[in-house]
Amino acid sequence: MTAVSVRRRVRDALIQVYERRLARELGDADVPRHVGVIMDGNRRWARSIGLEDVAHGHRRGADKIVDLLAWCDDAGVQVVTLFMLSTDNLRRPDSELQPLLRIIEDVAVDLSGPDRRWKVRQMGAAEVLPPETVAILKQAEEDTCDRPGATVNLAVGYGGRREIADAVRSLLTEHAARGTSLEELVEVLEVEHIADHLYTRGQPDPDLVIRTSGEQRMSGFLLWQTANAEFHFTDVYWPDFRRIDFLRALRDYSARHRRFGG
Repeated sequence: MTAVSVRRRVRDALIQVYERRLARELGDADVPRHVGVIMDGNRRWARSIGLEDVAHGHRRGADKIVDLLAWCDDAGVQVVTLFMLSTDNLRRPDSELQPLLRIIEDVAVDLSGPDRRWKVRQMGAAEVLPPETVAILKQAEEDTCDRPGATVNLAVGYGGRREIADAVRSLLTEHAARGTSLEELVEVLEVEHIADHLYTRGQPDPDLVIRTSGEQRMSGFLLWQTANAEFHFTDVYWPDFRRIDFLRALRDYSARHRRFGG
């Protein structure tokens, strides 16, 4: 056995010990009901190991999703929202966008397989996506709607500002159908009325948002819903995200005294 392999085995053993200790510490801690994840760093991960085709990074990142959902199940998280493709991403060259869409479709098929327990939901502006991608996402939603596990929102073709605009448009359309005048709507309009038309209607707002790769910005992710969320930023690229990184995010969340409104 080489010195490198010995060091690796020792490192892995120490990580396992640390993971178990973190898990014990979190035994009685508050658990976020809804966790949002900005899975960033796939392209940089691919380039960091010398790969020219960044699709390998997206594929490796996609392979990490089932692990994350299993960790969320273990922790008792009820809703997970995965930021997979923004409306801005749709402007990428076809040579990168098309493989990414195929990877997203494969994720939807995998998560909706007969051996899975999660409820899959498509979240975003379906009209900006290719019809075949929409069909696969909708089929995954239909196939899993009665499953007992956590809800998994796949944010594909998603933009936070667009979601708010869509919510207002839906609200206005609903009241127009009822015969409500604009003046009457202005008199009764409350924040909750808009929230009832968001993509996440009926779900708790995110308690915790995790972003990988070292970036410390939201990129338009769940702009409305994260008004009172806690944020955890890690330098780890998404394909390298480990259970220990997830547990650290939960520890960070549980250590904070949440204050709403200031």
